Amino acid sequence: MRRNPAPAELGLVEEFCNTATHLHGEDGLARPETAARWLGAHGFPALCEPGDLAALAEARETVRAFLVERTSPEAVDALNRLVAGVAGAPAVRPDNTLTLRPASGGAVAEVVRPVLEALLFHGLTGRHATRLKACAAPECRWVFYDRAPSSNGLWCDMDVCGARHKMRAYRARGGAAARRDA
Repeated sequence: MRRNPAPAELGLVEEFCNTATHLHGEDGLARPETAARWLGAHGFPALCEPGDLAALAEARETVRAFLVERTSPEAVDALNRLVAGVAGAPAVRPDNTLTLRPASGGAVAEVVRPVLEALLFHGLTGRHATRLKACAAPECRWVFYDRAPSSNGLWCDMDVCGARHKMRAYRARGGAAARRDA
């Protein structure tokens, strides 16, 4: 997609969510070798246990579902369950920033915890609140940082998902008008 990446403090959330490109049917966490590349590039050890990749993908989709609809009680509950499963109470670091304490020692939690930390401490409040979002196209859901002054962007790429939506709306209007005129 052609948007500029999210600011550094939210980059991990965006990159984690975008390990799957639903529009093209690609999932970077589906196979051990592609997952190991992504994990290694982000400073995480490769996951070895059976089910780790599936758990990681499930965590990714929980975060993505929350970004699709932040006000959905189901999405909020799922995110809260994910946070409770991998993180304990927040703690203050020596540099006066917040961190999440480990709730479990699992390898998946070690990957998911920093993602949630970035989302919770940078993506929900302040200047970044509501700017990290998922594409409104249900077949896409690519996560992007909305840099529009009004923070009203809907599409990851106006030339792809936005154009598809506009064309569908146009055809729907044209089809209705053609039936009326007949």
